[in-house]
Amino acid sequence: MQVAILDGVLESLRIGFGFLWTAAWAIIMGLTVTSLVQVYVSKERMAQVLGDGDLNGLVKATAFGAASSGCSFGAVAIAKGLFKKGAHAVNFLAFMFASTNLIVELGLMILILLGWEFLVAELLGGLVLIAVMAVIVHLTLPETLFDEVREAMNERDRESGVSEDPTCGMEGKDEYTLTTDGGETLKFCSEGCMETYRQETSSSGGWREELLSWGGWYKVGNQYRKEWSMIWTDVVAGFLISGFVIVFVPQWVWNTLFVQGDGLLVTAENAVMGVAIAVLSFVGSMGNVPFAVALWGGGISFAGVIAFVYADLITIPVLNVYRKYYGWKIMLYILGVFFVTMAFTGFLMELLFDALGIVPDLAGGETATEQTYFELNYTFYLNIIAFAVSGFLLYVYRRGLGAPGQYRDPVCGMRTDDSEPAATHDGETYYFCSQTCKETFEEDPDEYATGHPMVMDDHDH
Repeated sequence: MQVAILDGVLESLRIGFGFLWTAAWAIIMGLTVTSLVQVYVSKERMAQVLGDGDLNGLVKATAFGAASSGCSFGAVAIAKGLFKKGAHAVNFLAFMFASTNLIVELGLMILILLGWEFLVAELLGGLVLIAVMAVIVHLTLPETLFDEVREAMNERDRESGVSEDPTCGMEGKDEYTLTTDGGETLKFCSEGCMETYRQETSSSGGWREELLSWGGWYKVGNQYRKEWSMIWTDVVAGFLISGFVIVFVPQWVWNTLFVQGDGLLVTAENAVMGVAIAVLSFVGSMGNVPFAVALWGGGISFAGVIAFVYADLITIPVLNVYRKYYGWKIMLYILGVFFVTMAFTGFLMELLFDALGIVPDLAGGETATEQTYFELNYTFYLNIIAFAVSGFLLYVYRRGLGAPGQYRDPVCGMRTDDSEPAATHDGETYYFCSQTCKETFEEDPDEYATGHPMVMDDHDH
């Protein structure tokens, strides 16, 4: 018995890491493209039109979301900032849909792990999701409630002295504070966002000039690091969980939850159950794609699997964030609108694909347990290229090539200047990116002191 369990665990890990190896290059290259877009696409101009609940605002919100991060929590936090600034409910909800369904890295992962049919359903369905959601919200929106919550949020922030991060719209923290040349005090949610602000204010020239300088690539490297920091736990958890689900969940469980057979009612039940499983799965962002592979391997219908993929914005942890931001009433309203929209779109995609004769053949191809993942094939070479790109971006960031500031924080390696927190050790003054790094240094200065607090080389270009 123990041997069988151990074999099952090892097989689960083989499948989970095999999925991760198969999709690694797609995730890395997708995040690289996303980072480039995040750095060089002007979000300010796009955000200015999100206050109108018309078609133009909806289109802009969709484009804005597609150019943003693929992290569910990041999308929710940015949407909160847009909502507080006056964005119409339709537009900030559309932004969240687009930023979690129409992004490059998610599309590449779906293409590799599930096939082109699911990719088409994801992209087409993402647009249908937004259209269906817009109709439902326009018909049911309790505008007075949303306006009251918006005013209460802004009033609460004013009373408590909460400052909004000018980079991402999340709540700023006292330890990440910066004073501008004009004397304005800004607060940021993290070191990464504070560093991004420094880069934006110190940069000059267009994106072509930026990409020909170390400073431009430092921005991309910093954004790439931020993107990974937001999603890596969901990604790794999703791949590992999928391996264990494939090995240890017996077929009768899926047969019980998802009605088998043909007909509209069967398709509808599968779509509804796919969304329900997603709510309870606790796996969001891109981590739900490998979980979807496990569902597909378990015989779940096309509608159920694609509806599951759509539903990363209503997992229990994300719903709890809605509750904290907006209160119970709006959280339940968002849950209701999103649940109906996601289940209906999954149902609609299967009907459309079935009519076109392009529903994937579940019986075709190897199962996850039959596949050999680690081979000297195109995946291996693409991963080598992707790892090289990732290493380059992280090297540029870590070395601070082209970063603003003449000092280097000895704790985290970030560039700083003499306006930051400082400490003296053995006659040398060290500057830190935050109070947290300063306190870490002071606890054990000998571990971090280098004797060379200034950046020695000029790497701006």
